Order: sequence, then C-alpha cells, then structure tokens
Amino acid sequence: MKRLQDLSEAEILALAVASEEEDSRIYRHFAQRLRAAYPATAAVFDGMAEEEEEHRRRLLTLFEQRFGHSMPYITRQDVRGFLRRRPVWLMKDLRPDVVRGQAALMEQQAARFYAKAAERTTDTDTRRLLGDLAESEAKHEQRAGELEAALLTPDARSSEEHQARRALLLQVVQPGLAGLIDGSVSTLAPIFAAAFATHDSWSAFLVGLAASIGAGISMGLTEALSDDGEITGRGHPWLRGGVCGLMTAVGGLGHTLPYLIADFWTATAVAGMVVVVELFAIAWIRWRYMETPFLSATLQVVLGGILVLLAGIFIGSA
Repeated sequence: MKRLQDLSEAEILALAVASEEEDSRIYRHFAQRLRAAYPATAAVFDGMAEEEEEHRRRLLTLFEQRFGHSMPYITRQDVRGFLRRRPVWLMKDLRPDVVRGQAALMEQQAARFYAKAAERTTDTDTRRLLGDLAESEAKHEQRAGELEAALLTPDARSSEEHQARRALLLQVVQPGLAGLIDGSVSTLAPIFAAAFATHDSWSAFLVGLAASIGAGISMGLTEALSDDGEITGRGHPWLRGGVCGLMTAVGGLGHTLPYLIADFWTATAVAGMVVVVELFAIAWIRWRYMETPFLSATLQVVLGGILVLLAGIFIGSA
C-alpha cells in the first residue's frame, strides 16, 4: 500500500479519476434509492452526480494531454490514509438526512485530497486543476443547498417531510409503542401477584425482572419475524424488533425497579406511581404520534392497565 507522497503525478490523476467515478456512482445510487419516496431529494443527487462526472471528464482530458491514453490502475484502497466511504448505500432503509450527511462528508474528504494532491504536483496545469477541484468540492455543500432551493419546492419538501414522518411512525414509533404497551401492561399482573402473594420486595423484583426481559425477547422476535418490510414499507425487521423488544423490557422494568426498596409497602406505593406515569406516557404517545384523541387514549390505556393491575393484586392476595 502506497502513501500519497509516494505517488507519481500520473498516479495522482488516475486516483482522482477513479475517485470521481466512484463518487458519481454513489450519488446516482443515492438518487435511485430515494427516487420513489423522495423524488426532489433524488433530483438533487442527480445534479451532484453530473458535477462529479464533469470533474472526471476534466481530469481525463488533462491526463490524456500529459500522459497519453494508458492510465495506471489505482484505487483509494491502494493508498494509505486515503479517504474512505462508509457504505451507507448498502443500508436497507435510506433516509434523506443520513444521505445528506454522508454526501457532506464525502465532499469534505475530496476537497482535502485535492488540496494535498495539488501540493505534490509540479506541472502548473495539473496544479491549477487540482486546486480548482479542491475549491469546487469545498463549495459543493453550498451547491447542494442551491440545488435543494431550486428543486425542493415547498410542496415537494412538505411531501418528503410527510413521507419521512410516515417512515418514522412505521419503523420506530409504532413498534416502540407496541412494546411499551405490552411491557407496561402485561407485566403488571405477574409482578403485583408475586408482590401480594409473598409481601417480599426481592421476590417481586425477581419476578418482574424475569417477566420484563422475557417479554422483551418475545416481543422483539415476534416483531422482527412478522414481516420483512418489503411490501409494508415498515423498514428493516431487526430494527423494528430491536426497538419493540427494548421498549417492552423498559415498560416492565419501570415498575419492577421500585421493588429494590426493601420495605414492601413503600416499594409497592412507588411502583404504583410509576405505573400511573407509564400509562399516561403511553396515552400521550398515542395522541402525539398516532392521532388518537387524548381523552380516548387515556381512558383506553388507563382502564386496561387498572384492570390488569387489579387482576394481579386479586390473584396474589387469594
């Protein structure tokens, strides 16, 4: 593996050509992946890909003028310390904010490469072109902003924001809410049944811990295996499963942890207050993200939670 300072000017130009080709393909791939859901953002990346292709043509013309038509084969992987590309394009569910962040990083890295490469050259034409490209890459963020202003009209931006919100609901909020409801409500009966059956905080804590973790694993696997997201658009199954499983465990652990308090009645009182907070939090999330009327959401969740809680207390006290 070579260092940048070890490259000849022909190799530097060949490396620049290969880099521009790869960046152009990446931007085209971004545009292709985003086009169905975010057409205006896809058009922005089409424009950026065209600029990268123009850079490639200018580099090729200069190379042919100086070195002829035989170009050495060299890629960024052959150069130590050369800019790397994090393969976000391999992600199953690309979001515009992730892509824009990756593009900004790519342009910053490219600008640094051209600036350093220009310092290594002695030919004035090569030095001038590399310096111009360094400046151009540094200004690409501004150019991207100009393209967005031209292509992302208020209607287009509103449509993409709606699509992004829908993706967030399907991929994160909905499975997280399902997990939180299951963890908060379904674990009430076994925890409080164990608490009132034994009047021992530690026993109640162990039952709650087992119920919460078990429910988290079960709900996580159920959500992950329910569908692969290809048709429903609900995103990567293991992302949904991870969110659902984590929130299920959190929902159960919320009213389990108070039983670390040694005094049984104090622990039960604190656990009861935590349950109230959990139920109202669930109602608020349903109102905020699922557009459920707050009063209706509160009555449904609180009533269901109270019934499960009373069932646990009744069974434990029998």
